[in-house]
Amino acid sequence: MRLFATIVISLRALRRNKLRSFLTALGIIIGVGAVITMVSIGNGAKAQVEAQVASLGRNVIAVFPGSSTGSSGARGGMGSSNTLTVADAEAIKREVTGVVAVSPEIRQGWQVLGNGRNWRTSVYGQAPDFVSIRAWNITEGRMFSDVETRSAAKVCVIGATVARELFADLDPVGQTMRIRDVPFRILGVLAPKGYNVFGQDQDDAVIMPYTTFMTRIFRWRDTVSTILIEAPSTAAMPRIQQEVNDLLQQRRGGREPDFTVRNQLELAEAASATSRTMTALLGAIAGVSLLVGGIGIMNIMLVSVTERTREIGIRLAIGAHDRDIRIQFLIEAMILSMLGGALGVAVGVGLAETLSHFNGWPTLVSTSSVLLAVGFSAFVGIAFGFYPAHKAAQLDPIEALRFE
Repeated sequence: MRLFATIVISLRALRRNKLRSFLTALGIIIGVGAVITMVSIGNGAKAQVEAQVASLGRNVIAVFPGSSTGSSGARGGMGSSNTLTVADAEAIKREVTGVVAVSPEIRQGWQVLGNGRNWRTSVYGQAPDFVSIRAWNITEGRMFSDVETRSAAKVCVIGATVARELFADLDPVGQTMRIRDVPFRILGVLAPKGYNVFGQDQDDAVIMPYTTFMTRIFRWRDTVSTILIEAPSTAAMPRIQQEVNDLLQQRRGGREPDFTVRNQLELAEAASATSRTMTALLGAIAGVSLLVGGIGIMNIMLVSVTERTREIGIRLAIGAHDRDIRIQFLIEAMILSMLGGALGVAVGVGLAETLSHFNGWPTLVSTSSVLLAVGFSAFVGIAFGFYPAHKAAQLDPIEALRFE
């Protein structure tokens, strides 16, 4: 009953100064709203990056060219080596246990023509397993076959961007497009994937058999730019990555490695680490607003103690204990902070949705960020309300009654 009476007294005190109470809680409202908005932006960016990494395929391991060393000893830097071959890809598929699929990749930017239009795009030479490795569906038509790859057939599949730019509303399947004056029959259209983590439009691509690329488009080239490998599971990726590295090193007779083996987990972890850092930074910056709001609560509560000195003296004189006064002012501070926290949640969620709708920013409001912001606002109320409450409880009743 004493606690209930104390809460009623606290609410009455706050209601007597509605505007001041609101302005006091405004710092917490802004702080909680800022924390939720900033963390939502960070979480949204993280989710977007993770989705982009996932769009690269499932359980993907990639072999990239390493650094080359010239006769003078000058090192060309990462990617300057040009020694990965189709034979390396075939050896990986044949000798590494558990590999699901392998695709040697060659790529080059070219102007392509079709339907009386032209468009500069990325042209890739791949194996039929490419769509399996990249988990990339064909929305229209089909993928080229192993038979067409072995015969270096003049066929290809195209991405959604190329289909839109060259053929607009016309069905591209069965149409002919020309690359370096060589006619290619379009077998299918790939499902849209959007941009990857490097900011490249994955749909702006033409995919043909790597044998066709080597013999009909880029006749002098017998090396590949990348080897894509699909592992059976995430758990198997480190083992397969190590076996691929050992095999390629063995095929080079122990020379200095001219290749680099990376897996999708490493790329995802690097991207997630960056996003986590950004989210923590945004949250910390917004958290400063909460501290400022807490200081505002302490300041107003100290003013309230001064204004209500005679009231405190009367309560003490008629039998109130020190703890009753302390609890009363702590409850007032907590009500202000919790009210500000609740309104701040509404402001933060609303602002996150507004930014997502009008600016196109990816936002993700998580339950943990809401609970963290509200819990921290309650802590701010207790922490910054304790000193004013303690000061009020320590007032001498006689001196308080004399206060003008």
